[in-house]
Amino acid sequence: MTDGPTTGPTAAPTTGRPLTDGLTADGSSADGLTADGSTADGLTADARKPLVLAAFARGITTLTLDSPHNRNALSSRLVAELREALAAAGRDDRVRAVLLTHTGTTFCAGADLSEPPSASGASGLVDLLRSIVELPKPVVARVTGHVRAGGLGLLGACDISAAGRGASFAFTEARLGLAPAVISMPLLPRLDRRAAARYYLTGERFDAAEAARIGLVTLADPEGDADEALAPVLDGLRRGSPQGLAESKRLVTADVLRAFDRDGEALAALSARLFASEEAREGMTSFLERRDPAWVRQTASEAGAAADAGAASDAGTAAEARVIPDAAPDAGRAPDAAAAGDTGATGAAGDTGTTGPAGAPR
Repeated sequence: MTDGPTTGPTAAPTTGRPLTDGLTADGSSADGLTADGSTADGLTADARKPLVLAAFARGITTLTLDSPHNRNALSSRLVAELREALAAAGRDDRVRAVLLTHTGTTFCAGADLSEPPSASGASGLVDLLRSIVELPKPVVARVTGHVRAGGLGLLGACDISAAGRGASFAFTEARLGLAPAVISMPLLPRLDRRAAARYYLTGERFDAAEAARIGLVTLADPEGDADEALAPVLDGLRRGSPQGLAESKRLVTADVLRAFDRDGEALAALSARLFASEEAREGMTSFLERRDPAWVRQTASEAGAAADAGAASDAGTAAEARVIPDAAPDAGRAPDAAAAGDTGATGAAGDTGTTGPAGAPR
């Protein structure tokens, strides 16, 4: 393995005679770019950059998710590049462990909703998560940003994880008409069951300390430095023998792999079916449009109707008692109306963070 990026598309070959301005006869430059910044095959310079950067130092291969345009969402390209990089680390005899980290303020925003849902996408995520679990080298996650939905599956698949300053977490699928289907295989064997039920169902955001309490991450210091927390962990892994690390990992991942064997195909099918459903389409569309989905508006409407009925009843009672209606405390205000109104694009939808373009919480 080299010390630099090892994945991603390569530059388009240069063809034709170079001109004085650096462009060839076919309109491309010496580095394969056309005058408008795209390659001869239509890719822009940014599109040619790898989304997963790889570097090696002192027995550790660091893989960095670097897809800022969609907040490191699990696009088909990022998934493919990450699998390739993991496989390369697995083949490298110098590597004792893999460190998975990220650029920017988001570790992973979950599914890339700009891509059409497909069975192959769900199967690709199954394969990626399984490749992390099956890799004979320990995989360690370093999190200093937001993690949402499918991104939490990466943490579940990793053997050790540390969350530092800036980390936040949320299972937001239910708010979009989806469910944490595929990612449940590496997560449920590790998570506190009561906590899993709460956060799967509510989509609430929680911090690094809570993530450690429920078993989502290994180490947490909400105000500290994840690198400091990981230093003794990585030092310990460097001291392990290749055989000792591989066989020890096999012992602690056995239950997770059994979950993949038992449920992988069924959960991939469930994920694909949910993504293709009308309800999920409404949830994802509402998020991209920064509005409440239909079911939240329905709840708010029902709350408003109940409030109106309550106000009429209170007003009648006040009149009969010769009391000024406005004196009734908060008469006519539905207790949940404000909460429903607050869950729009910056609440229920804004916290989802499961998209590529919209990404992590604003």
